[in-house]
This record gives sequence, structure tokens and C-alpha cells, in this order.
Amino acid sequence: MRTAVLVIDVQQGLCEGEGKAFDCEGLINRINLVTSKARAASAPVIFIQHESTDGYLEHGSADWQLANGLVVTTSDIKVRKTTPDSFLRTDLEALLRNRGVEQLVICGMHSEYCIDTTTRRAMALGFPVTLVEDGHTSAGNAAITAEQVIQHTNATLTHISSFGPCTTTIQSDLLVFAP
Repeated sequence: MRTAVLVIDVQQGLCEGEGKAFDCEGLINRINLVTSKARAASAPVIFIQHESTDGYLEHGSADWQLANGLVVTTSDIKVRKTTPDSFLRTDLEALLRNRGVEQLVICGMHSEYCIDTTTRRAMALGFPVTLVEDGHTSAGNAAITAEQVIQHTNATLTHISSFGPCTTTIQSDLLVFAP
């Protein structure tokens, strides 16, 4: 089954400053491990970048750029989005289908928004998902810590079965791609 990796919103503006997400440096290292394994197995690596029109994460701005330290190669694909759903008003689904992708590995930011929404949409579109359990993060919120958001996301998404395809989790160092 052909697999692709989606790296969602690992952008400079979300990795530094006042609203920076939890453990960005560690997250980037784990994502680099996942994408390195994917490239070695010839699996497509797709970087998805959120953008807005109000200055923050505006296309082309310093905040919009992929995060420092994230390894990106010329063979990687980039997709721009404007909502938490990486499929909505983008060519992501067509891009995956045209490449014969049948399942996804998902990692990135923010667990409770773009990771959650994109994972649910992927399942609804028929893609089984492997969520890298230590490969997504959050800034947390007034109610719960970032670590709790991550744990909640892992627990919630793996208990949804009504779409047909399901989500499983795995640690980045245990993830294996079939050649």
C-alpha cells in the first residue's frame, strides 16, 4: 500500500515567539527522522503550510516559512492551505490520488486543530492514517497543557471507527516504511 507523509504547519511563526508550540526542537528532530525514512523508501513527503491574509502567517512572510532545522529536499511537495483542513480548497486529495497514495502518515502542528481536522478528513476520504504519536504538538490552552492536548489527540483519533479507515499511532523511532 503506497504511503505518503504529511507534515502539517511546521512553520517558523509557530515555532518561536510568545505563542510557540511545545518542544519544537524535539518535534523537528522527530519529523526529520520520519521524513528521512520516507524518502529512503521513496514515499512522497508533503509539507503543508497554513497561511492567512492578516499579516501573521501571510504567504511569503518570515513566519510563514518552514521552520528552521526542518529538512526539506527538492523532491518534497509543498501545499498551501487556509483552514485547519489540509484538504479543503487545496489540491491535496488529487495530488495523493494521482500518485497512487492509499494511506497517510501525519505529523506536525497544532494537534487539536490542523492535525485533528486533517486526520478526520483523511479517514472520511478513505485514507487510513498513522499518526506519529510523538510527531505532533500544541501550544496548549487555558484548560489543558500541551502535553495533555497531545495525549488527548492520540487517544481520541485512534478511537474513531465510523469512517471505515482508522487511525493508529506509532512513535517516530518505531515507524517503518515498506520499500
